Amino acid sequence: MTDCPGTDCAQAHSDRAALSDDGIRLLVDRFYAKVRRDEELGPIFARAIADEDWPAHLSTMRDFWSSIMLTSGRYHGNPVAAHRRVEGLTPALFERWLTLFAETCAELFDQTTVAAFMDKAKRIAASLQLALFYRPEQDRPRAAP
Repeated sequence: MTDCPGTDCAQAHSDRAALSDDGIRLLVDRFYAKVRRDEELGPIFARAIADEDWPAHLSTMRDFWSSIMLTSGRYHGNPVAAHRRVEGLTPALFERWLTLFAETCAELFDQTTVAAFMDKAKRIAASLQLALFYRPEQDRPRAAP
């Protein structure tokens, strides 16, 4: 396992086969630490989230993933509206996000749990991309000249 600081490593090993709020906390915290350092995603997030707002963002993301994976019902936000406000967001950045997310999941969970997270993450990414970038008027066939 790589990038496993201190006691997080022991916790990650003990949670490897079980999905829990503790595991989601590790995933969210580690994933967004990577995002903030990433050459592509880091600048996007730096513009969207001030340093002092990161604790609240991480809490929201923990609630989001808890709602998605554990059906806790803790998340009550609007992801589409939140992402519409993000300057510089492009469809290609979703692939980078998914790559880092998959890498982080694999560090923390067994293959079954990783597959469950990635199934949800891919669906969420596709849904957000459709909501943010799809324009049906661009799909209409042109009239014959």
